[in-house]
Amino acid sequence: MAKPVNAKRPEHLGRTVRNLLSYLGRHKFLLALVGVLAAVSALANLLGTYMIRPIVNQVTEGGSLSALARGVAVTAAIYAAGALATLGYTQVMVRAAQKVLSDIRRDLYAHLQTLPLSFFDGERRGDLMSLFTNDVDTISDALNNSFSALIQNFIQLVGTLILLFVLNWQLSLVVTAGYLAMFLYIRYSGKRSKYYFQRQQEHLGELDAYIEEMAAGQKVVKVFNHQQASLEGFLTRNDALREAGTRAQAYASTMIPAVVSISYVNYAVIAVLGALLVIWGQSDVGSLASYLVFVRQSAMPINQFTQQGNFLLAALAGAERIFDVMARPPEQDAGTVTLVNVRPGRDGALVPCREKTGQWAWRDTADPSAPLVPLRGDVRFHNVTFGYRPGQTVLHDVSFYAKPGQKIAFVGSTGAGKTTITNLINRFYDISGGEITYDGIDIGRIRKEDLRRSLGMVLQDAHLFTGTVAENIRFGKLDATREEIERAAEIANADSFIRRLPQGYDTMVTGDGANLSQGQRQLLTIARAAVADPPVLILDEATSSVDTRTEALIEKGMDRLMEGRTVFVIAHRLSTVRNANAILVLEHGRVVERGDHDDLLAQRGVYYQLYHGMSELS
Repeated sequence: MAKPVNAKRPEHLGRTVRNLLSYLGRHKFLLALVGVLAAVSALANLLGTYMIRPIVNQVTEGGSLSALARGVAVTAAIYAAGALATLGYTQVMVRAAQKVLSDIRRDLYAHLQTLPLSFFDGERRGDLMSLFTNDVDTISDALNNSFSALIQNFIQLVGTLILLFVLNWQLSLVVTAGYLAMFLYIRYSGKRSKYYFQRQQEHLGELDAYIEEMAAGQKVVKVFNHQQASLEGFLTRNDALREAGTRAQAYASTMIPAVVSISYVNYAVIAVLGALLVIWGQSDVGSLASYLVFVRQSAMPINQFTQQGNFLLAALAGAERIFDVMARPPEQDAGTVTLVNVRPGRDGALVPCREKTGQWAWRDTADPSAPLVPLRGDVRFHNVTFGYRPGQTVLHDVSFYAKPGQKIAFVGSTGAGKTTITNLINRFYDISGGEITYDGIDIGRIRKEDLRRSLGMVLQDAHLFTGTVAENIRFGKLDATREEIERAAEIANADSFIRRLPQGYDTMVTGDGANLSQGQRQLLTIARAAVADPPVLILDEATSSVDTRTEALIEKGMDRLMEGRTVFVIAHRLSTVRNANAILVLEHGRVVERGDHDDLLAQRGVYYQLYHGMSELS
């Protein structure tokens, strides 16, 4: 049999086991009850087997019928107690396991919410989904099938060895040698299967990610007739999973046959030697009968250990993937400046308040004596440098300003850095050099949650969630009333088409808005931004994928939304930015021109070339 390339245990096995134990420790009462009931079940099995000795001796030595009946009744009571204990621990274990799994899923999802966008940029959605399905399922299998079984089998194994030595220590030396041979083989096979169980989970995650990706992109697959290529990609990943699974099970599945074979040999040797001891008068028949049953049963807990080993190996591989993600450092936020509701005081100064006034101000929690700064929407870049990866600079020494209420447009070719700038305003990524200020405050000092609460975004990708139209709009402000939702829809120019839907605002949105047109989906995202009522608005090519007529409808909604706000627009069509207060032309991460439409045309530079079709814009 070929030796695996790297037959090593999971890299972080110790940490994985500690993390699992910490989750088990949260429900120690239930698990302790499982342990007690499993111990009672194991001890009942041991005592029931030991009772063979006095019962057989009663028969062979001519004992009374009443004594025999008492022995049988005691044995029956012992086995009944064991059966009840078994029923009890299986039911309790189901509840405990589900509580542990619920905790893991909750903590995993909560931690994912804290991770920076850079993490999701490098992960496929299918891999993340596999954590919640395949990997959690392997932990579930291990808890339901292994936890109580390990306790029961350990007690039964140790108890069997003790009773074997009590009954006949000479024969027990032979049994111990058989045990040693079993454990050596289990260790040998287990070491070689660990690596492939880990690989099996990794390939399963890759396969899930591929299936989800292809299912989401079926229109593209069919348009370009790539069904066969898609199938071949699936087969490649499926074969890799099959190979890893086959190797893992090939090593693991030899454990039970090997243990059973060794136990048969052990049993035959003990039967012969025990019979000789009875013939020579060095043992009684009852002891031999009980002893042989113990020897026959001794392989059972070892077989169970090997079976549970398969569950545990798969569970540890899955748990390691989960805890590796949970060990990722969360998005850093050292901001101390928060956003608070304010109202004018008696002296005219702003005063923080709890009620919603529609007026906001920045407050530095690290310096309570610092004056409140009114939220106005003044955004400025000061010599900003940024790269998504070290050594790969995307923005070079970028500087510009947007005064409150101004509309700033970004134009330029693909990769010029337009979307990157809007990502930095949101602090989806942190800059490498320079400074970004918001109302005169370094945005690094503003708590991210409050910063993003003051910003609204309408993206090119109009992502909608499963739920009603009203719920999708309310996503911009979770406590929005129905009146606020309808008002936002009116601002976005979406109210008329929503009311024509079968259930109006209560119409269900499915398949990321598949039952709506592209323009309708985009209008809903504009309404979502409108209900949040932010002072600063970012429009990232919001009309790039719709027709001219729909674009005019959307732009009318956006014009209403942009009134009185600081707006950043990433332009797909130059016609959409003619009325901007300032247009910034970017090339290779640098601002090469700034001015309004007429100024830039007069300069006859890059913008002039873009506007007259001499250069490509996207």
